[in-house]
Amino acid sequence: MTMTLLQSLLMIAAAALGTMCTRFLPFLVFPENKPVPPFILYLGKALPLAVMGMLVVYSLRTTPVLSAPYGAPELISLAALVAVHLRWRNMLVSMAVGTILYMVLIQTVFA
Repeated sequence: MTMTLLQSLLMIAAAALGTMCTRFLPFLVFPENKPVPPFILYLGKALPLAVMGMLVVYSLRTTPVLSAPYGAPELISLAALVAVHLRWRNMLVSMAVGTILYMVLIQTVFA
């Protein structure tokens, strides 16, 4: 099923409006000349760690620990990710190293 030209334009307009609202709303709700509420500051500190923890759990939830290779690629990749992050403190590099190592391991070593 294809959309008509009008439907396509309305869909693009809705997506653009939604994107603009999410980008501009924080600046309207929390203007520069007023202090940011303590709860919002707390969320800014707590949520990144919570999201990372949730991603780790989500990524490892289906790891087969009772059958070969017993989660070895995941464990090796996770250890490398932690080591790289402790060394360089760069989340992007850490995630890239962990992901690339995991892909290499499951495609070559544990294939």
